[in-house]
Amino acid sequence: MEMPGRPRTAMLFVAAILFFLLPTVAAFAQDSENVATRITVEDETGERVPVEGVAITVTDDQGNEVGAGATDAEGVFMLEVPEAGTYQLLLDDTTLPEGVSLTNSDRNPATVILREGQTGATIFALTSGDAVAAGGGVTLRQIAQLTVEGIKFGLFIAMAAIGLSLIFGTTGLVNFAHGELIGWGMLMAYFFNFYGLAGVFGWMASWPPPFGGGVNVIFAAVIAMVLGGALGWLLDAVIFSKLRARGVGLISQMVVTIGLSLILRYFFLFGFGGSPRFYQDYTAQSAIHIGIIDITPKDLVISGLSVLILIGVGLFLIMTRWGKAMRAVSDNRDLAESSGIDVQKVIRYVWVMGAGLAALGGVFDSLAETVRWDLGFRILLLVFAGVVLGGLGTAFGALVGSVIVGIGIQLSTVWLPTELKNVGALALLALVLIVRPQGLLGRRERVG
Repeated sequence: MEMPGRPRTAMLFVAAILFFLLPTVAAFAQDSENVATRITVEDETGERVPVEGVAITVTDDQGNEVGAGATDAEGVFMLEVPEAGTYQLLLDDTTLPEGVSLTNSDRNPATVILREGQTGATIFALTSGDAVAAGGGVTLRQIAQLTVEGIKFGLFIAMAAIGLSLIFGTTGLVNFAHGELIGWGMLMAYFFNFYGLAGVFGWMASWPPPFGGGVNVIFAAVIAMVLGGALGWLLDAVIFSKLRARGVGLISQMVVTIGLSLILRYFFLFGFGGSPRFYQDYTAQSAIHIGIIDITPKDLVISGLSVLILIGVGLFLIMTRWGKAMRAVSDNRDLAESSGIDVQKVIRYVWVMGAGLAALGGVFDSLAETVRWDLGFRILLLVFAGVVLGGLGTAFGALVGSVIVGIGIQLSTVWLPTELKNVGALALLALVLIVRPQGLLGRRERVG
């Protein structure tokens, strides 16, 4: 008997959580360091079968070739490397069987961070059969896969965009340093995932995690969200509340955010370095198949968590006293103040909540992709696009706009080169604003 849709979806989500909570790459005690991957593809019966003879080249973080080889009869490629470090595995897609291609060419080469005495593994996702029609045609499976990728990315953007939109709504400030709030959360999660506070204070080495050592990335994400909110509180308390109290204009405050963005971004580069990295948990996972969609367990889980968190934020804004106060200040600051609302305290809470959401969005995005020092700056334009498309100053508009931007980015790769995929989203933004200048959920306002 066919299982109803909702129970089946719930079971898949629970199964994904179980996959997510289990280690996905085993670390064995050994005398040498190796990088490895296993290449498999789904056959016509739906089974995963190994692919033999796929050529792979390994380079170090300086771009020097370390070695090369091909997958064996079990689809396994393994190469011993001289030392622990960061390595790139480049798959030669011309050696793939006919009709088989990479699902996401952006992830080729794949990065492996290798620690001493371990084997570092990565996974290349492949598609076959009707994934890409002959002659370069577009198939339903391709559209469905890209749409899911777009929704996932849009949800991550939305977590940052809601905070940016609320800050603009309550203060009128366009915060160009919001991208660094995203990056701060990502880097704090990476720091606590690997080192704990002992990474800075060596005398804490004997303390339990997260003080004396790294913790699972799930707990590191919670810590990063808290520290993100703390940074938001600090920025408003030390800088922007003082500027508001002195009557500094919004243009001048915006210039301050640009300078702050530059300072924080290059502080991240100095402390973190320019090489992309991965968390030590859940870095390599095989995709699970849901109908015609392939998605890794970690992507399914963090997408589901993003939905739950965004629903929680929406309920907070609608049902709680502080949420109603935030919306009141965003709608009409003077009227809210005359009604007895402490506007400055509300703005402080908005900064804390917005920065915390941005930090968590950065963690989720880097879990799905890579940890990069400039991640926040890279997606800041897309966050702005989501906010403007949904309607400036509206939290729910930022959510809707961000999801549309995410879908637009991924679907544009059907017709545009991957390097130009952001152009598709910005073109969509321009078209929508021509028809509806106030954004999808924004209100019309008279100017002049």
